Amino acid sequence: MNEMFFDVPGNPRPDNLRGGHLETRDGHRLRYALSTPDERKPSGTVVILTGRNEALEKYFETMRDLGDRNLASAIFDWRGQGGSGRMLRDPLRGHVRSFDDYAGDLDQFFTDVVLPDCRGPYFLLAHSTGALVALLASSSLANRVRRMVLVAPFLGTAALPFSVRTIKRVMNACYWMGARGSYAFGSKRVGEIAPFATNRLTTDVERFRRNKLIYETAPHLALRGPTVSWVRAACIGIEKVHEPAFIESFHVPTLFVAAGADEIVSNRATEELAAKLKTASLITIPGARHELLQEADLYREQLLAAFDAFVPGAIVEPEWAE
Repeated sequence: MNEMFFDVPGNPRPDNLRGGHLETRDGHRLRYALSTPDERKPSGTVVILTGRNEALEKYFETMRDLGDRNLASAIFDWRGQGGSGRMLRDPLRGHVRSFDDYAGDLDQFFTDVVLPDCRGPYFLLAHSTGALVALLASSSLANRVRRMVLVAPFLGTAALPFSVRTIKRVMNACYWMGARGSYAFGSKRVGEIAPFATNRLTTDVERFRRNKLIYETAPHLALRGPTVSWVRAACIGIEKVHEPAFIESFHVPTLFVAAGADEIVSNRATEELAAKLKTASLITIPGARHELLQEADLYREQLLAAFDAFVPGAIVEPEWAE
């Protein structure tokens, strides 16, 4: 088995997959992967940002889909998850100090890997937590990416009967009492993959089994629950993107795609933010669950069609064209 990437049946790696590790400015190790359409000059590169507790192997299919569209892919595992270095001695705890650290990692990935090694123009495709990071990093992305597609963005929770403000208050209290690295909400027991019948992420049994097999094959890629610090940082990030100053400064053309049957993140929060951003629009795919890129073809193809309609409109004849 390849030491860098982990293959499982039904999840072939995309064309010309290559990768490595990037050391961040503050000393953390990030695993990344690049894929280029076979024997073709790509018409651009899509930077893929994953959700919490996801490894880049889950996006092999998406990278192949982008290759079919003559688009290269660039993806990395966030610090503290997937094949990147962990933040705590307990490698199962999903931990981060601040979502600004995620945004900084994205900036460095662009600077050190994407810009020198990937053909422009650049686009961004982000899921859930990755979509929140994309928004937080939008000021630096404005001069780099043409358009962003943010799928089921983590802008509020549908899984808990509390507001972001209330959750942040509770996490603040725990944080300043010294429980920064402790599991939040008793989530030490969370992390075992639920049976398909009770999962809230996808209606597609084959993709569910494929993703489950990835973590069974390489269990070190998986996490359990988030820490107090992670949840607190997420709440701070969510509040920031709803602030008037952020909304006024946001200029990246963006398509929000909501999953109509999402039980993980708040679709209302997505609708409210999309309505406020001058360069954003929103579509909702009825019946789809949270992991739209891991969903049944009925829903996934609607997402890809929306991507096709939105992203090519930004492509002009690039400077490198012959």
